[in-house]
Amino acid sequence: MKKIAIINTNPLTYDMLNTLFAKEIPEAEVFNILDDSLLPQARKTGVTEDILEKMRMYIKCAEITGADIILNQCSSVSAAVDILKDEVSVPYIKIDGPMAEKAVSLGKNITVLATVESTLEPSLRLIESTAERLNRKINAKTVLVKGAIDMLSEPDGEKKHNALILEEIEKQSPDCDVIVLAQASMHRIMDNLKETPVPVLSSPATAVAEIKRMLNC
Repeated sequence: MKKIAIINTNPLTYDMLNTLFAKEIPEAEVFNILDDSLLPQARKTGVTEDILEKMRMYIKCAEITGADIILNQCSSVSAAVDILKDEVSVPYIKIDGPMAEKAVSLGKNITVLATVESTLEPSLRLIESTAERLNRKINAKTVLVKGAIDMLSEPDGEKKHNALILEEIEKQSPDCDVIVLAQASMHRIMDNLKETPVPVLSSPATAVAEIKRMLNC
């Protein structure tokens, strides 16, 4: 049985990602490493040596546990993947990597939506570096959906969170070719997303599809 390790920096996507893997790759075993101190630290300082040392420990743990693929769940610490990926013998991938590749293949004008400010720069950098690697000419911009992430900690706040993002998607659609949802936690809006003028991509969906391909499942 193939094993997939997910390194999580917050519990917001824990159940959603595990449910998605169970649905799309039921024959794989998924195990999780969760450190909810990482995201608050990254939001304040970016990816520091302290964060890298923790991530190094977690990917080594995942490798020792028998992971065939390690998934980095958090876009805010995605820089760790570039720095540490050669320190393990199994693929260590960013959750938003496959989404970035799909986005640059779909159009020139790309809008990146995020609900956490620390995600904006790494997500934009990923889109731009992916376009450069694939020899695509793009124009990418970032938009922060202010206040949305705070809604998830409130009773019944998910509806408000989703409504704010859906409203921003409607607002941004006329000016772009594709919209990407920078954080895995934003995937929760997809069930409420109606037909849109442009494609809207979520990182969990594209990452799970890519991992399924990589594992030949």
